Amino acid sequence: MLFSSISFLYYFLPTVLGLYYIVPKQFKNFVLLFFSMLFYFYGEPVYSLLMIVSIVSGYLHGLWIDKVRSGKYAMIPMISSVIVSIGLLAYFKYFDFFIDNINSIFSASISPLKLALPIGISFYTFQILSYTIDVYRGETKVQKNILNFATYVALFPQLIAGPIVRYTTVAEELSTRTHSFENFSYGITRFMIGISKKVLLANTLGEISAIFHNANEKTLLFYWILALAFTLQIYFDFSGYSDMAIGLGRMFGFHFLENFHYPYIAKSISEFWRRWHMSLGTWFRDYVYIPMGGNRVPKLKWIRNIIVVWFLTGFWHGAQWNFILWGLYFAVFLMLEKYMLNRILDRLPFIVRHIYVLFFIVLSFVIFNANGIGEVMNNLKGMFGFLQIPLYNLETLYYLKSFSFVFIIAGIGATPLMVVLYRKLMSNKHSRYIMDVGQPIVIIILLLLITGYLVDGSFNPFLYFRF
Repeated sequence: MLFSSISFLYYFLPTVLGLYYIVPKQFKNFVLLFFSMLFYFYGEPVYSLLMIVSIVSGYLHGLWIDKVRSGKYAMIPMISSVIVSIGLLAYFKYFDFFIDNINSIFSASISPLKLALPIGISFYTFQILSYTIDVYRGETKVQKNILNFATYVALFPQLIAGPIVRYTTVAEELSTRTHSFENFSYGITRFMIGISKKVLLANTLGEISAIFHNANEKTLLFYWILALAFTLQIYFDFSGYSDMAIGLGRMFGFHFLENFHYPYIAKSISEFWRRWHMSLGTWFRDYVYIPMGGNRVPKLKWIRNIIVVWFLTGFWHGAQWNFILWGLYFAVFLMLEKYMLNRILDRLPFIVRHIYVLFFIVLSFVIFNANGIGEVMNNLKGMFGFLQIPLYNLETLYYLKSFSFVFIIAGIGATPLMVVLYRKLMSNKHSRYIMDVGQPIVIIILLLLITGYLVDGSFNPFLYFRF
């Protein structure tokens, strides 16, 4: 079930909210867990059992780690937790990838399993690992209530699309959380911002990809339009889902951390990754990069650490070589910036640094969006004039004109300009009154627009199926 669907907006969400606020406090987690499992079962009935196995494994490993933490073999249950969690992830997400590569390299004929990728497995696996590792480190207390632990893992607002919520972030709120009109109102507003980004912007930009593949004649300009469209699409899709998750969490009393902070205004690739998918970046930092020594090691070991982290970051996104290439692409830039480029960039005007970041980020998402290395090379050749295609044609100009308004709105929306304007208006008592009256009206209008879009059966892809 997608957040951006009629069934979720008008059936599932009102039902769970109604029951959640009716039942006494001691039953609220039960309501959340029941509907979270129902939410997952709706989309993945077979793999619901896999999630239950993962929950039980994480819960039992937490108890085991807590029991022997001060003993001689305290590391054994933590290692066991990592092996079980990563083993399940590797089996269902990467097994066929390894088989295909073994067959290709050794001319073998091993039959792939052709397993469907369980939705959200990359997210809830990392959440369970963050819990067991933090219990081992003594950074959080063990959760002895399996209902609370299961609610943490299966919580539907962030189950299939993130952000990756650390147990330490919501540990107290699992047992004690505050509900208020202000929190609920904020949650609705944040959810509506997120679903508007997803449905009205990301989905519309996503239509360009389908148009491109059906075009009678490709042009160099169209390759660039496609690259720019996907760069904006993936931002509004990912950040839109994070906004929806944060908003839904607030409706139920949870405070999830921010996951995106206007990454396209970054002045370096390093800064971009401090703003993009922050929950994933900090997860790899805290559980892989720093345990390997971080940057407090000799240069060669630091380079090794960067390569390992970014190889894993790319591989986490999908079992294809282009994702690995995408991760290593950023590893190269981070190393170059640290040892050479930053000294140059610091002397350059803001606009030049900004263009540098945007240019190489667009190229990165060309790698990300491809279906294999061959398509990566073909798309890059198309963008830089190495294919025998025209610069532009009438069809390309037609679509550029048709989507120009969406590009402009998306470009503005990817910056903090609207937030700055909103805060300025709210700082004045007269305009604040107008904003307070107008905000519910805007939300209703957005809901009607989104509903019309969804009822019409328009383009509504789900990028997270790849993860």
